[in-house]
Amino acid sequence: MPIQTLETRRLYRQIADQLTRLIQSGGLRIGERLPAERELAEKFGVSRPTMREALIALEVEGLVEVRGGAGVFVLDRRTPRREHIANGPAPGPFDIIRARWIIESEAAALAASNATPEHLQTLKHTLGEMRSHRSHSPESMAADQRFHLCIAEASGNSALLLVVQQLWEQRTAPLYMQFESHFVGETIWREANVEHGELLDAIASRDPDAARDAMRKHMKNAEVRFASAWKTSESPPP
Repeated sequence: MPIQTLETRRLYRQIADQLTRLIQSGGLRIGERLPAERELAEKFGVSRPTMREALIALEVEGLVEVRGGAGVFVLDRRTPRREHIANGPAPGPFDIIRARWIIESEAAALAASNATPEHLQTLKHTLGEMRSHRSHSPESMAADQRFHLCIAEASGNSALLLVVQQLWEQRTAPLYMQFESHFVGETIWREANVEHGELLDAIASRDPDAARDAMRKHMKNAEVRFASAWKTSESPPP
């Protein structure tokens, strides 16, 4: 399989574009199983998380199908459906998580100092909504978004709130949501709710350092969950 040297910007998109050309030219046949994620990452000289973003981008575009426990298979050679933002392709899920680590952690620290009783009540109520669901669903994800936006609002900084809103627009966009769909389940949702509870406790305790650390922990754990072995790729040995 011919591989081109990659540039450094938005690697996942460059990889997806190369694979798209191979599919459309017949270099990858309809129904063919792509090499394993680990092998592809080695061929392209990138990390497995970056390779995974590229594969999910192709899945969103309708060029491949990710089959649980079997691998990634070529679907057809249609013109792909592309998801763009104003300045180019949408950022990958890992870029979004890392940006949120920076921005939302400071919003949480400010919220610990500036949150009103109404903000705290909203956060408590929204966390209760999240805990009423056993796993990811449109309703639980909407509550998750409200929880984080409430923290940003409680920071007292309208510019921070605007940035967090923009990050959540990307977090709820098709690429991120399709990526996340491979890492959902009761255990992961339960872990996330524990982390949200720690966030609320730190903000309610008026402890900016603890709130910042709790948000950083939550974002880091999300990144770790996304980088772990996925159910559609090769699994770690028992």
